[in-house]
Amino acid sequence: MTVGAWRDDRIGSALRGENPTVMRRLRSGFAAIGDVQFLPGYSVLLTDDPAVRRLSELPRSGRLAFLADMDRLGEAVERACGRMDPGFRRVNLEILGNADGFLHAHVWPRYDWEPEERVRLPVWLYPRRRWSEERYALGPRHDRLRQAIGEELDRLVG
Repeated sequence: MTVGAWRDDRIGSALRGENPTVMRRLRSGFAAIGDVQFLPGYSVLLTDDPAVRRLSELPRSGRLAFLADMDRLGEAVERACGRMDPGFRRVNLEILGNADGFLHAHVWPRYDWEPEERVRLPVWLYPRRRWSEERYALGPRHDRLRQAIGEELDRLVG
């Protein structure tokens, strides 16, 4: 797989062990750290079935498993970010599906140091450049945070 090609097939590359953002395999999918980190700790829960587009397409047991994994990832992000940044405020959990056609959930940590005009608004209202500026791209400087989230996921088993 070429560098960055995993972005075109996030779930398939996770299933093949080629998605570098994956932190842990969970019951219903994959806990992945986000490509952008303008809010450090941003993570995504990816379904493990690329054909599933909506939560309602899963059987009841699959829905409950996905929501339980979303809760687990949210708590892991909350614990890790709360420990590492005194400005940590809370997490926002979202299942949107407007841009990517596969089931996934966003876990956005929120911080007291966010700009006053942004802190109470949805993350999606941040300027578009936040998603493309190199200084916010996932990189080695996020390894410690990524490791902390993974360790919290391990502690939250069951």
